[in-house]
Amino acid sequence: MRGLSTIGLLVVSNTFMTFAWYGHLKFKTGGWISKWGLPAIILISWGIALFEYIFQVPANRIGYQTYGGPFNLWQLKVIQEVITLVVFTFFTLFVFRNESFRLNHLIGFGFLVLAVYFIFKN
Repeated sequence: MRGLSTIGLLVVSNTFMTFAWYGHLKFKTGGWISKWGLPAIILISWGIALFEYIFQVPANRIGYQTYGGPFNLWQLKVIQEVITLVVFTFFTLFVFRNESFRLNHLIGFGFLVLAVYFIFKN
């Protein structure tokens, strides 16, 4: 259960972070917010990123072995990176429709799956 809770919280956390890091790139095509300067965009992104930490910190505490979770630190990091790329892929395909998912992206993800395999291998 702690493992699933960790993964669920990481998915929510990474969704917020993806919007904080990349969502502002769509502001150019949006109305009034596109007129704001970079400092305002940074503050908006920072505010969104706050929610990322609200989910990220508990996810790591719940999932880390020292606090009774099933994952060591290496495993937590690799899980987080894979979730980040999955969330980023969906975000890119649904929000930035001008970007495409190509074979080289799929191959790269295949290598990440191998990374997960080797990190979890005893």
